[in-house]
Amino acid sequence: MRVPKLELGNQVFCWRPSSSLGRDAENSIRSVRRCHGGCAIITPNHRKPTGYFKQGTFMAANSQSLQELPVTTLKGVGPRIAERLAGLGIESVQDILFHLPLRYQDRTRVYPLGAVRPGEHVVIEASVDHAQIRFGRRRSLLVQVSDSTGTLVLRFFYFSNAQKESFRNGVRLRCFGEIRNGPASYEIVHPEYSLLKEDQEIEVDDTLTPVYPSTEGLQQRTWLELTKQALALLENGALLTELLPPSLDLLLSQPLAGALQLLHRPPPDISLEDLLEGAHPAQQRLVFEELLAHQLSLLQMRRQQRRHPAPAIDAQAPLADQLLNNLPFCLTAAQQRVLDEITSDMTLPHPMQRLVQGDVGSGKTVVAALAALQAISSGYQTVIMAPTELLAEQHLNSLQQWLQPLGVALVSLSGSHKGKARAQRLEQISSGEARLIIGTHALFQSGVQFHSLGLVVIDEQHRFGVHQRLALRQKGEADGLLPHQLIMTATPIPRTLAMTAYADLDLSVIDELPPGRIPVTTVVLSDNRRDEVIERVRDACQQGRQAYWVCTLIEESDALQAQAAEDTAQQLQQQLSQLKIALVHGRMNATQKETAMSSFKAGETNLLVATTVIEVGVDVPNASLMIIENPERLGLAQLHQLRGRVGRGSEQSHCVLLYHPPLGQQSRQRLAVMRDSSDGFKIAQKDLEIRGPGEVLGTRQTGELQFRIADVVRDQELLARVQHAATEVHTKHPQAVAPLIQRWIGHKVQYRGV
Repeated sequence: MRVPKLELGNQVFCWRPSSSLGRDAENSIRSVRRCHGGCAIITPNHRKPTGYFKQGTFMAANSQSLQELPVTTLKGVGPRIAERLAGLGIESVQDILFHLPLRYQDRTRVYPLGAVRPGEHVVIEASVDHAQIRFGRRRSLLVQVSDSTGTLVLRFFYFSNAQKESFRNGVRLRCFGEIRNGPASYEIVHPEYSLLKEDQEIEVDDTLTPVYPSTEGLQQRTWLELTKQALALLENGALLTELLPPSLDLLLSQPLAGALQLLHRPPPDISLEDLLEGAHPAQQRLVFEELLAHQLSLLQMRRQQRRHPAPAIDAQAPLADQLLNNLPFCLTAAQQRVLDEITSDMTLPHPMQRLVQGDVGSGKTVVAALAALQAISSGYQTVIMAPTELLAEQHLNSLQQWLQPLGVALVSLSGSHKGKARAQRLEQISSGEARLIIGTHALFQSGVQFHSLGLVVIDEQHRFGVHQRLALRQKGEADGLLPHQLIMTATPIPRTLAMTAYADLDLSVIDELPPGRIPVTTVVLSDNRRDEVIERVRDACQQGRQAYWVCTLIEESDALQAQAAEDTAQQLQQQLSQLKIALVHGRMNATQKETAMSSFKAGETNLLVATTVIEVGVDVPNASLMIIENPERLGLAQLHQLRGRVGRGSEQSHCVLLYHPPLGQQSRQRLAVMRDSSDGFKIAQKDLEIRGPGEVLGTRQTGELQFRIADVVRDQELLARVQHAATEVHTKHPQAVAPLIQRWIGHKVQYRGV
């Protein structure tokens, strides 16, 4: 018996065998009833239709949901299409429904030519006046069309002779495309079009046309067909489970199925502006659920982490007390508060997961050193991981001054350590002789074995992904115990983003600068005043101060940045021959960089020309002037980090943003923020609004915040409710947690470490 499909009314159901029917369900069939060209199957125990055959497989109604239905159930989805869909994380019919449109086109009405405006995507109907081939820099076919209100040109760069001949005088066309300004009139380049027969009337679409995010080999017409079939299945609400508890009032006003139906096929009278701004209630309903799923996944990660045992660090730390007594300064109240939070965490028998935020110069390094000494006092090793060798060397130099008088053995490990030097360091680490290990990504390498790792400190966390943090933690596991993790960043993270991206971490903020710090004065100048800026550098250095000159390039290339820095250093040396100029860039080896930095720090060098490798970790109190070339090419957070290299002494410091005109509107806005504010959190919030979360968090983190419909800036007012709802779902509706995470995050869950 072959049953190709089951249709009831206008509903189409795709089912597979339930456990009650078993593999031999065919033998239980009592009758078959024809229904709209298909066959409904009735079994002795079921009065209603319970399934149908598709490609030899029996499917049963009482066991199927859209999440369980593979995309291959849909017509037109063969192995090749299924593979491309899987590349987007789409494996079920439900996944199709949650693959939401990027934008919409309005094909629900025909615009008279006299009413169209540049930038609009419109449907027009017009008659051909004439068609001609125009030869110029590029051959093109120009078709002038008109209606009773005006004229317009259709421009084709790719066309055939047959196509040209079809545009005969008087032929009527239905076209869709973007209106642009042309040389003589408005025009549409390569419109979608169809030829109309005499007196033929074609109905316009009855919904807005969605435009979907896609990949190679999946055309928009494919998405329209797939979503059409998925929406037909969605009409049976039982096939899509509502996962939000009824107590959330957002659910009552916008049921899930209705929200999906509306967003895939919006009615023509809907506010397109609301849709584009993400403000429609149907969008907000889905935004809420997506943010909730994201929050639940992080809470899930947090709870899983807390199930692991960790070494309980003694709050009494003699080494930490000695360092505090030796320091030439007192901790600020903010530093002491954060240190107390860290101490409290590490006394517990499960891994600390704490993110410490602090603006440039707020004193995070000494807090990390004191936390390290607490672990070391209890007999454990500590690792400090930095994103660059330069920063790792800076940490080593600072910490040696503080910790060597206490008898603490330090060792560094980076990719540049080879042969006997590397072997010796590995032996010191594995034997436990090295109590504090400072390094880069080299700490992940297979040959590195720790003796008794109790604390991992990760500096500038935005340079590392979640999976890298977790990998280092797993590497430090010993006797079933996982080390504590302290994650630090000098890039302030807006509260909005922290609530969303770091719900798996406890947050601490060092929101106070040491006394005596004077805010850096920032000016924005065009590079046509470069000679004036060079004279300013000369004056500052002749007065005994030091300066940075930072070179940037559009392309993220160490080789190109090095060349730019080398060329700049040569030019400046010619113009400032009486000054001693040093150079630092990413292509230099560790020894060369350290030599240049040591010379600058000792005051032997007047001017340091560098790439953005000096973004973090460089502390030279006598440097009071920084020039940043082409600042329009950098994000606000990175500019703020670079500016933080000056203003570390007691003298007034200055930063010159030397841009190349003309500046776009966004660049002008960003540089104005830098000029007007020295508050890292305000700058970070503006950076988030301008560039989005992926850029603020760093490229290694972008996979963790790729939302389908939510936007952490636009939707930040929902976040407090989302946090409350996440707690409610976790405690009162735990059965909904895994389905929500699967629905919205799915294949990303493993990457996220859940």
